[in-house]
Amino acid sequence: MSDADIFKAQFYKHFSKLGKKEEFITQWKKLEELCERIFHPISGTPMDELFTRYMYFVRAKMGIVSSTTEALRKFYEKNSYALLKDTNTLTELIVLAEFWEDVSNQDTDRFSNRVLKQFFVLNYAPNGMWTYFVSVYFMQNKDDEGLLDDEKFYTFLQKITGFIWTYAITNPGVNALRTPVYAEMVNIVNDKPVEFSKYKFDADTIRSMFDNFSFNNARPITKAMIAWWAYQNDKQPLLSLETTFEIEHIYARNRNEKENSLTDARNVESLGNKALLEKRINIRASDYRFTDKKKYYEGFTNSKGQVKEGTGVVELLDLTATSADFTEKDIIDRYKKMIDCFINYLQKNGLLK
Repeated sequence: MSDADIFKAQFYKHFSKLGKKEEFITQWKKLEELCERIFHPISGTPMDELFTRYMYFVRAKMGIVSSTTEALRKFYEKNSYALLKDTNTLTELIVLAEFWEDVSNQDTDRFSNRVLKQFFVLNYAPNGMWTYFVSVYFMQNKDDEGLLDDEKFYTFLQKITGFIWTYAITNPGVNALRTPVYAEMVNIVNDKPVEFSKYKFDADTIRSMFDNFSFNNARPITKAMIAWWAYQNDKQPLLSLETTFEIEHIYARNRNEKENSLTDARNVESLGNKALLEKRINIRASDYRFTDKKKYYEGFTNSKGQVKEGTGVVELLDLTATSADFTEKDIIDRYKKMIDCFINYLQKNGLLK
């Protein structure tokens, strides 16, 4: 049995005693269907994922900052499943699931465009810790209608993006992230600002670590960085979470193999040579010289009269409009621009010493 099945049995007993058995069955079925639509965990069931996100809120309210996380079942079975005998728990689980459904649907009624853009970036986070963090923030700060103050929420999302992205370089692995994040979760439920005050970064150290880091495609932080970078362009409209994006090498990998034109072959894998690109385009554009790639970025009509849509990534469209080629110098310059911008982002979000 999954953890959620055991929790369901406890809820069932509780609501049966209250004479609300049928009402519970209906609510649970709807909640289960909702979770199956929006959660796709690597392990456990979609319902387990919801209980996990809620657990972090309850943990924070208990003041738990320990980086050791109990198993889900162990957490909820405390005091004879006292938490599941609280009628509020099911209501709060439903509210939390509906929030994540609106994140998943990029709901413009609930969220501003800038918050949705930040969610798009966080969707490419190098680990799932942000979902727990945001769940705690939402549960603590929502108003009676389940809404958040846009300004405060946007500030929070920007700050955690900067912190999680940098920590993926300085302290790789989700386990390292637990200590600073769990402490901030407790701050959230105590209505204290999230500041990571003990974990500020040094700009020179960060620059040096980025310069020496290998941003290969297998590392989640690589796609995370280029997703973040796409939205540093103010003209970048919101992209759909339903679209599959891949990592595009603007200067094609096999171009260097054919031309041998780079003074440092490693520049092909530089962050300065990578961008998000829709999978449907990347498949076609991957092996072309930049001059050939332009039409794929822009979109075109083929010989059969079929319209092949271009990319929604504004930076690539700008490059297409303004550049005849994309060279090694462009890779180096673009990388420097990205890192300067990232350090400035950390500064702006109060994450530097």
